[in-house]
Amino acid sequence: MRGCGITRPNSISPPKSPATSARGRASDLLETPPEVDPEAGGSAPLVLFDGVCGLCTRTVRFVIHRDPRRRFRFAALQSPLGRRVLERAGLPVEEFATFVLLDETGLHTRSTAALRVARRLSGPWRLLAVGLLIPKPIRDVVYDWVARRRYRLFGRLEACPIPPPEIRDRFVE
Repeated sequence: MRGCGITRPNSISPPKSPATSARGRASDLLETPPEVDPEAGGSAPLVLFDGVCGLCTRTVRFVIHRDPRRRFRFAALQSPLGRRVLERAGLPVEEFATFVLLDETGLHTRSTAALRVARRLSGPWRLLAVGLLIPKPIRDVVYDWVARRRYRLFGRLEACPIPPPEIRDRFVE
């Protein structure tokens, strides 16, 4: 998460063990895509998150711990890459604070992004993808309710955390 005004070291710990619809192809939204996932045969899914949101950084930690195949890459919305992706997708760059997934099918936001990430996690978490069967407007009402209260409930960081060396390669600039 370099390039995000980072001053808080090691806030995201390593794992203990080894716009909602697509808005264009992932390769069209990135100048240089994240590292290629050799097993998937394509670009690694990129998760953009609010780097100063306590809930968002905890969510990234949660995903890292449940992604033993190291499929996901991460970047803060406030980073140069995050801002570039948002800009190219036609989304607001300033004060855009939602969860974003950029994968092989395109760009996804809010509840769709979160549930599509859950679908790729290990263990029972992938069952959360059943939530994709719930109509998007209903899912996003719940998502937006939590999002409006996230700083109050989970705190706001002064700067984006620096990941420790053992997971730093999962974060792209």
